[in-house]
Amino acid sequence: MVDVSGKPPTLRTARAQARIRMSAAARAALVAATLPKGDAFVTAQIAGIMAAKRTAELIPLAHPIALSSVDVSFAWDEDGLLRVESAARTTAPTGVEMEAMVAAAVAALTIYDMTKALDRWIDIESVRLLEKTGGKSLRQAQDDRG
Repeated sequence: MVDVSGKPPTLRTARAQARIRMSAAARAALVAATLPKGDAFVTAQIAGIMAAKRTAELIPLAHPIALSSVDVSFAWDEDGLLRVESAARTTAPTGVEMEAMVAAAVAALTIYDMTKALDRWIDIESVRLLEKTGGKSLRQAQDDRG
C-alpha cells in the first residue's frame, strides 16, 4: 500500500464508464423492466454504489476512503450499446478513481447477470476511467491515448 500520510486531503472526483452490448430482445426486456429477476437498472445502480463503498475490500492495495457521493446512471448509445456511467467524490489524501471504476464494473456485471437468461452472449466491452480531478492532477481521458 502506498503511504499517503504526507498528502493533504483535497476534493477529488472521478468518472468511469462501462459499455455493454446485448441482443435486441434483452435490450427490450431491460427497458420494459420485464426481466425474470426484476428491474435491472435499479438493482445495478444500487449494486454499483454498494461496490464503490467496498472497493478497499475488493482491490487489495486500495485505501479505504470515505465517499462523499457515488452516482451510477445508464444511457443508450446510438449503436445500441448500454453505457453505464459512475461518478464518485471524496475529500481525502488519495484519489477516488478505483471507486468509480468498481462502481461502473459491478453495475455492468449486474446488468449482465439480470439479462443473461435472454442473451447468452452479452458482452461487457470496456470499463474505463473518463476523468479524475483533485490532488495534483486533472485528467480527462479523451481519445488522445495514442
